[in-house]
Amino acid sequence: MESFTDSPELTMNTMTESINTDVLVIGSGIGGLYFALHAAEYAKVTIITKKESSASNTNWAQGGIAATIDSNDSAELHIADTLDAGAGLCNLDMVTLMINEGPQHIQRLSELGVNFTTSDHDHLHLGKEGGHSRNRIVHAQDLTGREVETALLNRINSHPNITLLEHHLAIELLTEHQLGIKTNDINCYGAYVLDSRQRQPKKILAKITMLASGGLGHVYPHTTNPEIATGDGVAMGYRAGAEIANMEFIQFHPTSLYHPHAKSFLVSEAVRGFGGILKLKNGQEFMQKYDKRQNLAPRDIVARAIDSEIKKSGEECVFLDVTHLDAEKTREHFPNIYKTCLSFGIDMTKEMIPVVPAAHFSCGGVRTDDKGRTTITRLYACGETSCTGVHGANRLASNSLLEALVFAWRSALTIREALPHITNNINFPDWDDTGTVNPEEWILVSHNKREAQQVMNDYVGIVRSDLRLQRAKRRIDFLKEETESYYKKTRITTQILELRNIIKVASLIIEGALKRRESRGLHYTTDYPQKDDRHFLMDTVLRSF
Repeated sequence: MESFTDSPELTMNTMTESINTDVLVIGSGIGGLYFALHAAEYAKVTIITKKESSASNTNWAQGGIAATIDSNDSAELHIADTLDAGAGLCNLDMVTLMINEGPQHIQRLSELGVNFTTSDHDHLHLGKEGGHSRNRIVHAQDLTGREVETALLNRINSHPNITLLEHHLAIELLTEHQLGIKTNDINCYGAYVLDSRQRQPKKILAKITMLASGGLGHVYPHTTNPEIATGDGVAMGYRAGAEIANMEFIQFHPTSLYHPHAKSFLVSEAVRGFGGILKLKNGQEFMQKYDKRQNLAPRDIVARAIDSEIKKSGEECVFLDVTHLDAEKTREHFPNIYKTCLSFGIDMTKEMIPVVPAAHFSCGGVRTDDKGRTTITRLYACGETSCTGVHGANRLASNSLLEALVFAWRSALTIREALPHITNNINFPDWDDTGTVNPEEWILVSHNKREAQQVMNDYVGIVRSDLRLQRAKRRIDFLKEETESYYKKTRITTQILELRNIIKVASLIIEGALKRRESRGLHYTTDYPQKDDRHFLMDTVLRSF
C-alpha cells in the first residue's frame, strides 16, 4: 500500500529525467516481449512494466495456444470455430491471417526455449477446449503462460539492445495535444512515465510506441487477471485520440475457483475439455439445457448458464466435477490447478470444485490494422490492449496468445521499414506537478475503486439492461468527475493513475453497451435479447475527439 504524509504538502516541479529510445514498449506480456525481441534485432528497445517483469496476464494463462498443426485438423475448421464463437462480428481477413500464420510461431517459441507438453510419440500434445471442433491447444501442462513468459524474459534480459524498466507505469502518451496543438493527424512521440519506487515522473521519447499493457479485469471486483490489469493502455489510447472498438464485449471466464481466499483463481477451460462436467450442488448436470455442446459450449453460453443456475438456485456457486476421471492423469495434466485447489482444502480428484464466472478477457480495445498500427501515427498496439477484429463478439478459447504472437510479429516487421525514416524533432516539457499536494486521502482512492468495481459488477456484468446501464453511467460519471478533480490537484501515484484508468475504461464499456441495442456474443441485454444483423453487424467505435 502507498505511504502517505499526514498533512498536505505542496510539491514543486523538478527536472524530469528524459530517456531517448527507438522503440518504447508499454507492458511485458507475451505480445510486448515477443515484439520487443524481434524489434531489438534492428533497434534500441525500452520496455516498461508496472510491477515485476513477470506480472502479466500471460503469466497467468493456463490453457495454451490454439494452432492448426495436427493432420486431423485444418485452418478452415479453426477459422469456422473462431467465426462461430465471434457471433458474426469477426473480421474474416484478420482471422484467416492469424490462423494461417499461427503455426510458425509455435515453432519459433520452441526455438526460443519454450518447453511444450508432448505426447507419448514425441509430438506436441494437443488439448481441446470449449468451442473447438478439434484438439488443437498447444500447452505446457496447465502453466503455458508462465512457460512462455519465462522463456521470452530469459532472452530479453540477455539482449544488448533491450532495456527493461520494472515498476514504471505510463501516465500519458506524448502527442501534439500535450503541447496544445489541435490536429486530426495525431502522432505519438513516447510517454510520460512514473517510476513508482522513486515516485518520480520521467519522459521517454520514442520513434515508435507499442501499447501492450494487457487487459482490464480489475474494472470488476471478481477477475482472473493479476492486479496490474487496470485497462491502462485502452484508457491512455482513448485520451490521446485513438479509436477504441467493441468495449462492450467482456468475457467472463465461466469457471474461477470459488473460495474466499482464492482471489478468483482460474480453473482452465481445458479441464472441461479433459472431461470435466458442470453440476449443481446436488450433483445434477445442467449444461444440456443450454447448448448441444454441453460442457464444451463457448464461454459466453457457459457463463450465462452458470449465472442463470446460481440465480435460480440461490446458491453462491456451481461445481466442476472431474472425480469420474483417472486421478493420476488429472494430476499429470493439471498439476498447478490440483496443487492450488489442494491448498484450499479441495482434492479435485475426490470432490467437486466450486466455481463461479469472473471477468477474464476484453475482446475490445485500441483499434488496429493487420500490422498493429492504431489510428494514431507511430502508435501500435497488440495483445489484449488491441482490437484486431479476430475475436468479434466473443473470443474462442486459446486464441488470445495466438493473436498476440501473430500481430506482435507483424508489427515488428512493419516498423523495421518505418524506423529509418522517423526523426524526433519535437520537444516536450517536463512533467509539471507544480502546486499539487502529496496525497493524504487514501480512503478516497480505495473507496472510489471499490465503488466503481461494484457498480460494474451489479449493472454491467453477464446480463445487462438499459435501466442497469443508465444507472451505471450516472454513478461512473460522478466517480469520474470526483477522481479527475483529485488527480489534478494531487501528486501522482500508481493508485491514483490506476483508479483513473479503471473509471475511464468502465465508462467506455458502458458507452459501448448502450450503443449496441441487441444481444450478441458476450453482450447480453434483457431489453434486446436477439441479434440484429440489420442494424448492428458492425463494430462499436468510440473516440475522444
